[in-house]
Amino acid sequence: MAYTSIFFDLFDTLVHFDRDRLPTVEINGKAVRSTVAYLHAVLAAHAPDVTLERCHGALQASWHEAERLRAIDHREVPARERFADFFRRLALDPRELPPGLDVALIDAHRRELAKAANFPAHHRPLLERLARRHRLAVVSNFDYTPTALAILDAAGVRELFAAIVVSDEVGWRKPRADIFEEAIRRTGVEPRRTLFVGDRADIDVAGAHGMGMDSAWINPGREPLPPGIPPPLYEIRDLAELEAIVDR
Repeated sequence: MAYTSIFFDLFDTLVHFDRDRLPTVEINGKAVRSTVAYLHAVLAAHAPDVTLERCHGALQASWHEAERLRAIDHREVPARERFADFFRRLALDPRELPPGLDVALIDAHRRELAKAANFPAHHRPLLERLARRHRLAVVSNFDYTPTALAILDAAGVRELFAAIVVSDEVGWRKPRADIFEEAIRRTGVEPRRTLFVGDRADIDVAGAHGMGMDSAWINPGREPLPPGIPPPLYEIRDLAELEAIVDR
């Protein structure tokens, strides 16, 4: 197949997320990696009775609840919805808080998350070469589009993509067809001539297969394919192997 377009997952495909680069904070005598200290600093000016420990507990609980909801039917839980749950767990009424406080918290969270994103040096020249001959797009499961855009901006590759489609905009996550269909609509490509590249067999490979796309599964640990997942056409260890595939 001569591919005219290549779609990429973002995290652990184009960008590696390194939790060890998150800030360390002490919670109940234990060091944890979390953005919570930055969120607490923003919140403390308006809710001084909220301790760092309570803030951390609410942040963790809101994340687990968002993951529970996502697992039901792959509906996205956007960051603002998650932080509304965060406020409820702290018994804070958003109507009594300054307008835009949720956005200030999300931005503090986003800035620290972005610092933990590592864009491998060899990815940019690879993407530049691929973009000369293919229409590129990013299709990502994430709850806040500005984070994804900031990471791609910092890496200097945002302009290489004809579309950057993030699940919080669409409302649905991979492997649902909705987010793939939106990427196809924005780029105008043919699914059968599109290669999808991602690190999750259950999300990226299965979702692409359902759209009639070929897939390349990034599987550096040589993990077995999960039961019930259609095998990808290609299995690679590193994104550097992609060029040989699409240049055949």
